[in-house]
Amino acid sequence: MTEETMTLDDLRRRVTDIDRQLIALVAERKAVSEEVARVKRATGRPTRDYARERDVILGVRALAAERGVSADLAEKLLRLLIRSSLTTQEQASVAARGAGSGRRALVIGGAGKMGAWFVSFLASQGFTVEVADPAGAPGSPGWVADWRSTDLRHDFIVLATPLGVTDAMLRDLALRRPPGVIFDVGSLKSPLRAGLLALKSHGCAVTSVHPMFGPDTELLSGRHVIFVDLGHAQALAAARELFAPTMAEQVVMSLDDHDRLIAYVLGLSHALNIAFFTALADSGEAAPRLARLSSTTFDAQLDVASAVAQESPDLYYEIQSLNDYGAESLEGLSRAVERLRTSVLSQDKETFVALMRHGREYFEDRRSAKDQRA
Repeated sequence: MTEETMTLDDLRRRVTDIDRQLIALVAERKAVSEEVARVKRATGRPTRDYARERDVILGVRALAAERGVSADLAEKLLRLLIRSSLTTQEQASVAARGAGSGRRALVIGGAGKMGAWFVSFLASQGFTVEVADPAGAPGSPGWVADWRSTDLRHDFIVLATPLGVTDAMLRDLALRRPPGVIFDVGSLKSPLRAGLLALKSHGCAVTSVHPMFGPDTELLSGRHVIFVDLGHAQALAAARELFAPTMAEQVVMSLDDHDRLIAYVLGLSHALNIAFFTALADSGEAAPRLARLSSTTFDAQLDVASAVAQESPDLYYEIQSLNDYGAESLEGLSRAVERLRTSVLSQDKETFVALMRHGREYFEDRRSAKDQRA
């Protein structure tokens, strides 16, 4: 049967058969990736090889062009496969390290989204993980409703609890002086200052961690984990060692530096998107009407703002209101909007152009800094 004589159903069956072959090849690639991870561990080579990735992508783009396939499509497909491969290798590396074998960890707030991520992460390293959370499932192995009912003889105690209650827990823990390493995973540290310093003054092994990613994250390559140095070198080193098998970029800083920068990284970006969707919602233009229009910039901003709108209002309010340095970024946003507004209403093209150029220069400096790190 030739292509000319094939019916639509014949062609569809052929496409389905090709799809099956593609899935089979993806599965085979995944299996090979696991072997690659094993060899890399055995030879001490890093999980990620950027030069190799570049060569693979350039080769695939060239091959796609030869076969009449979109080079961009081929690159996107390969990047997805590379990401899947890296995830497989990273997870294998974490499990193979077995740093938690024979050791215990307690995750307070382990029934929450980020708490559950840490439960899984620690369990994958071989820790025996206990969860203390009133929202957990009664009767589940290793679960208790109240962390105070545990012996607190754990190697790690992780607090993945709401900012509003974490400081009191830290101060309560300080009175009990657990022997293991204690750290919170809060997005802000200002509200936890008293509790963290109480642990330090009571001689506890305390540090503070901020994973700069969400609970749905599987691959930590390209992600950052911030470690706040509270003056206990062993606690800091132990917390950092948990992430050593991953490809996350580790950043160490002081508590004040953390919250000053987070005021921009989280506070400013959240505020900008809240202002964006509030302006849309108050504009009088119905959402279905705007949905029929499209532009690259608007659609990209809409996607980000839509994701922000789905987040917890309580958490986002805490990030805005509890940061000792939060007012600085909000005032900066207000001044920037007013300068933009004034330049447009007064027909001040020179100021408008200056704003655009200033931003371009800022991003060029940022790009140069990233290139130097790479």
